Amino acid sequence: MLRVGLTGGLGSGKSTAAAMLRELGAQVIEADALGREMMEPGHEVYDRIVERFGPGVILPDGHLDRARLADLAFRHGRLQELNAIVHPPVIAAQQRWMEEVFAHSPSAVAVIESALIFEVVRDARARGEKEGVLAGWRRRMDRIIVVTAPDAIKIARYAARIQSSVAGGGFSRPGGPSAVTTLEAIEAEARTRLAHQIPDAEKSAQADYVLDNSGDIDALRTQVQALWPRLLAQGNKPGQNLSLQ
Repeated sequence: MLRVGLTGGLGSGKSTAAAMLRELGAQVIEADALGREMMEPGHEVYDRIVERFGPGVILPDGHLDRARLADLAFRHGRLQELNAIVHPPVIAAQQRWMEEVFAHSPSAVAVIESALIFEVVRDARARGEKEGVLAGWRRRMDRIIVVTAPDAIKIARYAARIQSSVAGGGFSRPGGPSAVTTLEAIEAEARTRLAHQIPDAEKSAQADYVLDNSGDIDALRTQVQALWPRLLAQGNKPGQNLSLQ
């Protein structure tokens, strides 16, 4: 078995790399998707967010106003509060998922796609946590893949994605769509989010593999296809302890 963490900053293309690995045969789970599910009404995470941030983060339909939460987190210094609620149950769910994957397929390559693998550990240790699920999350991965790209490219990709979502009616922000539909505003938001993430250079120095996504999608696919046999070979060694603890 092989436990792989796939990470990269906003707009790096980690989701694209994850999709390519899935096509090649990897088992993949997305941290963002887990988080979104747990933030739906009826889940404990939803209840704890409302308790902490108040009824102002609830939309008329009962769902969380994720745009309002993002504003509170990134612009009003409450990111740690939000992460402290969401990250522990998401990571616990990821752990259970890995156990289930390996129970059915001991030689599987299980990939957890998460933007914040390194940041989770950094923030936990900044709070004084030396052990536990958050402080030790990095050590539970056998291999780490970092997807990199220059910040200018990340920002451009993020802006294109947000503008496309707004045009399709699937995106909102406090104050209405006009609050973020200008390119300048979207790029400013991207820079704010990137400022809370560890720079690529630091992540790359701690990674086992680095995928350079500064080019086109074909260039990324070539790198993923070259990496896959190495991951598969390591996953086919169930008796070997590949932990990097």
